[in-house]
Amino acid sequence: MDLQLTDKIIIVTGASKGIGLATVARLVDEGARVVAVSRSRNADLDRLGPRVTHVAADLAQPDGPAEVVAAAEREYGRIDAVINNAGGPPPGTSMPVFGFLDRTDADWLGMIEFNLLSVVRLCRDAIPIMLRGGGGAIVNVASTHAVVPSAINVDYGAAKAAMRNLTQALAEEFGPQGIRVNTVTPGPVLTPWWTDPGGAADVLAEQTGQSRDTVIDQLAPQSMALTTGRLARPEEIADSIALLCSPRSGSTIGAELVIDGGLVKTV
Repeated sequence: MDLQLTDKIIIVTGASKGIGLATVARLVDEGARVVAVSRSRNADLDRLGPRVTHVAADLAQPDGPAEVVAAAEREYGRIDAVINNAGGPPPGTSMPVFGFLDRTDADWLGMIEFNLLSVVRLCRDAIPIMLRGGGGAIVNVASTHAVVPSAINVDYGAAKAAMRNLTQALAEEFGPQGIRVNTVTPGPVLTPWWTDPGGAADVLAEQTGQSRDTVIDQLAPQSMALTTGRLARPEEIADSIALLCSPRSGSTIGAELVIDGGLVKTV
């Protein structure tokens, strides 16, 4: 199916690995021109070819999103879609984090700055350009932590829940002006967040006394009651993001696609 994304200008944040990298690759396959945002570029992005323009920016800083939008407009003169994928632990920190009482104001502020305010700022700067170009699409990447409250990563879940509310508000205000705003909500995805040294697999392995491979292949899927019995692949999330960017999703506004392996079991 042709997603009609040829030569569309699409910003993707958190683009150097995981869901972001898979999304950049998917959009390039569809013929889009991607402004790939991460704090540093890497060989994985370089291999995707000339349709990818890397912008180095720290979205945890207040001026980071404006730098991204300015670079995209300077390079291409327009913005057709924005994928707010960057999120998770703020730079210099790690997750998972267990419990509420040990989270300080600084922890909360850092989490909200990176996972919510970065999205607010990027949308605020990009939307006027998109309106001048006749509209477009915004996809905000949330998390099942926003849907299923937990004592694990409580500040992260609260920030992502606020992002879901923001998505609905933006969809209501700007949908009539041609900008479709939607959410993709992944469950656990096999990304470097899990697999990197010191990542979630290592943290949970230390907590449980199991090997990191056992955590990934058995313990995590079982403890989260995943119907599929496995963590999702980044490409599965990227496919849904690409579809929501496409004009073929022209009547999809303020929606949420939950791709969680069956984790969320409520109606």
